[in-house]
Amino acid sequence: MPGLLRRVKSKMFIFAHRRTLTLLDGEYGSVFKGRSLDFDELRAYVPGDEVRDIDWKATARHGSPLVKRYVAVRRHSVLLLVDAGRTMAAQALSGEPKKDIAVHAAGVLGYLASRHGDDVGLLQGDTVASTYIPPRQGEEHLERLLQEIDAIAVDSPASAIAEQLDYALKYLKGRLLIVVIADEFMPDPRAEALMRRLRARHEVLWLTIRDADLALETGGRSQDSTDVGTGRGIPAALAVDATVRAAYATAMLHRGQQRDAIFRRLGIAEELTTGSEDVLPAVFALLEKHRSGIRAARSAGKGGRSAG
Repeated sequence: MPGLLRRVKSKMFIFAHRRTLTLLDGEYGSVFKGRSLDFDELRAYVPGDEVRDIDWKATARHGSPLVKRYVAVRRHSVLLLVDAGRTMAAQALSGEPKKDIAVHAAGVLGYLASRHGDDVGLLQGDTVASTYIPPRQGEEHLERLLQEIDAIAVDSPASAIAEQLDYALKYLKGRLLIVVIADEFMPDPRAEALMRRLRARHEVLWLTIRDADLALETGGRSQDSTDVGTGRGIPAALAVDATVRAAYATAMLHRGQQRDAIFRRLGIAEELTTGSEDVLPAVFALLEKHRSGIRAARSAGKGGRSAG
């Protein structure tokens, strides 16, 4: 078994009991439950067909009732959309490099998809370029995807997840389950518009890797740090100042509330992870949030039709 994938599997079985893995497996499968049909063709209506399957526009053109015929989708395509900018080489809240957590999260999701016979692909990039590897099956393919994510470095170009969202909208066809793995990025109006369009075309889930604390510690002592995104230094004396930390905490709380409001408004399930040890519960919570959101949307739709 290849290296990075072996490491991911080892962590999965260290951090989770078999029952947890079974529940996670079932939660992944529920994402597609009831949504695994693709349009095949139109055919003449026959008694016993569902009225809701009638294509009224085609019927009007043809002059007699036509119904849509569907076929079951046996295999789905999962796209891991990963921020590969230099901020992902910075430390997460757990003290690990964010890219290591991204590798672990991508490995867990890829492993789940593979167990269900689904294809897995990768779209990652920065301000300069986007790299796309089409969905396929197999552990060697998944290992290749993880190696691509692992290549993120501090000297990589700046992060720009909006560019990868735009790439997906322009060039990727067919309905996908897209899982975005990024840090605590704040969507601007352009990014929000792209997220809305992507959500309309695909199933979109968002896993956010938490940023490191303001002051880093080594052996119980605070040390100077550097903002990887800007290259500016953060003196330890300033980072541990009580007034500065209070202002920073308030600003981050407000920022988090703004982000939550955006994701709720867009109907995109988001979950936070602080490090490798909580990736499994974070993925489980993310899948459950997405499923709950689908269920709520369906209930609201039925209620709206009944009220009309």
